[in-house]
Amino acid sequence: MTTGNLLLTDLQNHWARAFIEALVQKNVFSGFPDRTFRPDRSMTRAEFAATILKAFQQPRRRPYIPFGDVPGNNWAAPAIQAAFEMQFISGYPGNVFRPQGNITRLEVWLSLVSGLILAEKISPSVNLEQVYQDAGLIPLWARNAIALATQAGMVVNYPNLKFLEPHRHATRGEVAGIIYQALVYLGQAPELNSSYLVRSNTVAVSHRREFRGAWVTTAWNIDFPSTPNLSTSQQQAELVAILDRLQALNFNAVIMQFRVDGDALYASELEPWSEWLTGTQGKAPEPFYDPMEFTIAQCHHRGLELHAWFNPYRARSHNRPLAHPPNHVTNTHPQGVHPYGNFLWMDPGDKKIQDLTYNVIMDVVRRYDVDGVHIDDYFYPYPISGQTFPDQATYAAYRQGGGTMSLNGWRRENVNQMVKRLHQGIKAAKPHVRFGISPFGIYRPDQPPGIRGLDQYDQLYADPKKWLAEGWVDYIAPQLYWRIDPPAQSYRQLLNWWLDQNPQMRHVYVGNNITRLENQVWSVEEFDRQIASVGVGNLVFPWGIFSTVCALLKMTPPGSPTYLRQISINN
Repeated sequence: MTTGNLLLTDLQNHWARAFIEALVQKNVFSGFPDRTFRPDRSMTRAEFAATILKAFQQPRRRPYIPFGDVPGNNWAAPAIQAAFEMQFISGYPGNVFRPQGNITRLEVWLSLVSGLILAEKISPSVNLEQVYQDAGLIPLWARNAIALATQAGMVVNYPNLKFLEPHRHATRGEVAGIIYQALVYLGQAPELNSSYLVRSNTVAVSHRREFRGAWVTTAWNIDFPSTPNLSTSQQQAELVAILDRLQALNFNAVIMQFRVDGDALYASELEPWSEWLTGTQGKAPEPFYDPMEFTIAQCHHRGLELHAWFNPYRARSHNRPLAHPPNHVTNTHPQGVHPYGNFLWMDPGDKKIQDLTYNVIMDVVRRYDVDGVHIDDYFYPYPISGQTFPDQATYAAYRQGGGTMSLNGWRRENVNQMVKRLHQGIKAAKPHVRFGISPFGIYRPDQPPGIRGLDQYDQLYADPKKWLAEGWVDYIAPQLYWRIDPPAQSYRQLLNWWLDQNPQMRHVYVGNNITRLENQVWSVEEFDRQIASVGVGNLVFPWGIFSTVCALLKMTPPGSPTYLRQISINN
């Protein structure tokens, strides 16, 4: 083979390129005389022993027993001896090594688990059936080792994270990825971004039924109804068409917005009918029907969960003239509503507002057969330059009553107590109903290191890290509306961070913004990489654009290598 300094010519666009090039720089790997690496070629057991010797310097733990088929003049004999003494490799019955035999993927992981003595460092806690669809192919005697390798982050599965393929011959590219991940585990190499790494933290929140949800937005008539002046039959026909399409695309959950602006897209005695439904706030659909009741029945008929989505604090999401009916919060409790920017917002620190939000959501939980309650990222409003949210009077009353928290801490505690109260109330009323939140995708700048963006902890006064730590949510779906690769807002790095903040083992899903596909701002391949890298569940926003994209993908030629096409149309 050649030295590792030459440019290898056959790695362009190869999934393992980053791993291979990093190991070439470390002189663990090198290319062939024709300047190729041949990443898809199987690796022999002799070549693997040579790679082990270059990659690891572990203590010699046992004396070498020469193999009958490895003479002393075999080019790999020194490496085989060293790898055996370090406890990375063993032979077969009859004292043979089979140096020219191809090593399997299972044997690669068994080697690393043994040589790095992972059993003394990690307690296996992985449910392999929840991670790998072909877990039944793992021999019983090897399951513990595979669990250890998975937890240590050493499993690389291309092209599908969920298929381990333990008995397939390992390619040179796969061995490069696995060896590199072992060096990451040892702290001897930096982590690389790859869509094909099975994460131990993904395993921790894995569940048998992948969550495939879509946000169906009623605000501004984005998804439903298409206009606010449709008849009842037209509205119902639109809903049926949406749900039929979701079912055909193999979704299993609908997150539908039923409270937009302190209003209701369902029959409520607490708040007025939504203007987004009928064009007039307070006006019921004619002929009368209950959209929530109708949607629940239609969802369950199709095997879809229905999660009712509420905006907890928004009172009006436009600046057009609007005569609010008497039972709108602007009339029932005007001192708890403030203009901010072009919208009206309820004050999260106001006790009557807190009770209203809680009572509205609990009224739905008690009266309707919903599968979940969902809140998005709107807590305190997103900051507007040069403006301060006008809750000075509420905060002053808190301080006069003996409160000692700072303004930011008080605001954050208002949201925390709302989240805690809702979780407790929902579980007391109907324990099977799930409570989920989809916060802004960045918790704080530099968490993880290098991430830049809005600080939701100190600007939206949301602390989703605390909600996960306390177990106040059943699932969380951070809105990761960025590309995989850019370091300032990296989808992969942020996803890994969120998965790490989960001591109560709640479900972690990912919110994906399909609007980036409009006008080809992003390619479909970008979303392929994002969805393929998750394995825990996805929510897509907005539903309408996703449906359109899938319709276009369905017209692409057979064999088009897109994961979105695969999961949405073929599964």
